Amino acid sequence: MSDEAIFRLDHRLASDTTTVGVLVLSRVLLMNDSRYPWIILVPQRAGLVEWSDLGVADRHLLLDEAVVVGEVISRLWEVDKINTASLGNMVAQLHVHIIGRRHGDPAWPGPVWGRGEALPYEPVAQSSLVATLRKELGCL
Repeated sequence: MSDEAIFRLDHRLASDTTTVGVLVLSRVLLMNDSRYPWIILVPQRAGLVEWSDLGVADRHLLLDEAVVVGEVISRLWEVDKINTASLGNMVAQLHVHIIGRRHGDPAWPGPVWGRGEALPYEPVAQSSLVATLRKELGCL
């Protein structure tokens, strides 16, 4: 297998997140910013940049996984809105942000990007949240 065919998580995603686990297609990451319930899905396929780089079955699977993550966020945090986005301006690797939003949160009603400084999770709270998310999402 060539080096180009091996999935690797972009270093920027790795440095800003904690791994929750793996779903059928995607690695599940918790953004290390406690201001927002914020999960990132990264399809574990090498070389993906755009949704169109996925086969049809994987495209549908990624969408299904994003919906499930949004439902879990809604249930655990009782948010007003789920924002789902795949931008890729800073990190080209295909990834999907699923962010729970509340009226009056630090960035409401605008986007979360570029708004204030991230508030990292306390280690114990982060570990507890990761365990809860693993259970709720059925992650490996």
